[in-house]
Amino acid sequence: MTRGAYVLARVAVMIRVPARWLWWLGVLAAGIGLFVPSLTGRRIGVLGGAALFIIAAAITYVVRRRRYVKLADGATRAAKSAFLQDRRVTARIWSRAHRWWLLAAFAVAIGSSAAAPAAGGMLLAGAGAGLWAKARWLGRWERRHGALLWVRPEWAAPRGPVGRGVSGYQSTGPAAGDAGPGGARVAVARGGR
Repeated sequence: MTRGAYVLARVAVMIRVPARWLWWLGVLAAGIGLFVPSLTGRRIGVLGGAALFIIAAAITYVVRRRRYVKLADGATRAAKSAFLQDRRVTARIWSRAHRWWLLAAFAVAIGSSAAAPAAGGMLLAGAGAGLWAKARWLGRWERRHGALLWVRPEWAAPRGPVGRGVSGYQSTGPAAGDAGPGGARVAVARGGR
């Protein structure tokens, strides 16, 4: 049992934040890529990109779901001494920690358009769509169990909310924090456990 005050971040928010970034950067890169002169031509690039979108979305949705379920099923009740991190704070911390990776992925996606227009951007967008679907899936778990899932951010920092450093999740009631099931924004911040 953890003693003393500590911080918890929402698991679903940690999935939604990269989903949003990958989706919008992918859409932007695909749009720019349509205007880049290429070796294969626009039609082949878009068709290949559509296939990559579907593959990336499916993989990111399916990968490590068993680990999520295992951690969720074993979640312990959050202590009264836990501070629940705001959705915006979690998003800002994740974005700052991954900004160079995002920039590099965006640049590679645009650069790949010289070979196949829009394909790299559609791949990024597909990964974002798969993560968004995973956050929705986790939201359904949270609604079904009437609990929100939280993780220590320092455990999740290196490899995400199901990385090796994560030894377990903690749970609160569905009204805790400022994000609803699945990490969605709620109209008014609510308190309570």
